[in-house]
Amino acid sequence: MIHSTDDARNPPVRPPTLTDRTIEAVREGIRAGTLVPGKLYSVYRLADELGVSRSPVRDALLRLAETGVVAFERNRGFRVVLPGARELTEIIAVRLALEVPAAERAAVRAQESDHAALQAEYEAMQSSVAAGDETAFLLHDQRLHALLLELAGNAHATRIIENLRDATRLVGTSTIRRSRSLEDVYLEHRPILDAISGGDAPAAGAAMRRHLESTGRLLLREAAGGSEAGTDPDALWDELVWPPPGVSA
Repeated sequence: MIHSTDDARNPPVRPPTLTDRTIEAVREGIRAGTLVPGKLYSVYRLADELGVSRSPVRDALLRLAETGVVAFERNRGFRVVLPGARELTEIIAVRLALEVPAAERAAVRAQESDHAALQAEYEAMQSSVAAGDETAFLLHDQRLHALLLELAGNAHATRIIENLRDATRLVGTSTIRRSRSLEDVYLEHRPILDAISGGDAPAAGAAMRRHLESTGRLLLREAAGGSEAGTDPDALWDELVWPPPGVSA
């Protein structure tokens, strides 16, 4: 948890509703692999497993459907959705729009306790690399990004990015297995933290952009080379991600 005397960075905490808890339970199921893409799940069974009524479950799934994480099948249930190439590119475009300025703002706002919290997550990522624990690594990776967003002071952006990361998590796992190692991803975060530690906002933003673009292009190539063979990943990237080639951010 990042601490600050700045009230804008510490808004009152609203107790989670049953819908909130259900959303988090579904997201945890996706992260843990107990909810897998393509399989049909029963709304009624999920409500029974969570010990809640069907109403908050339906509300939670409707909210998740808005982010593309799940899709309903009328009178049958819901499925976890594996995003396609275009959706992946749109997600990365949104992440770039939110997380690059967040990193810049974090470099200006970070206090000693913030640096310690970021470093703790980074060291936990390193321990996960040494242990070969992909699940733990991805968890600490997500927490590190969440800390940066919290530093930027925008709670809505934090929730948006959490949902988007869940939408790409399964594809992202496959890029780690096929295209890069846990250590590669770990090392991409070092320039971001160094820039924030040095209070260098432009460098922090540039390092975050490099990291997200590297991740995004790998995700897109993975999708384009799989079920969406024939998709031109570079053309899709140039169409949807700002800035386009030759234009400054």
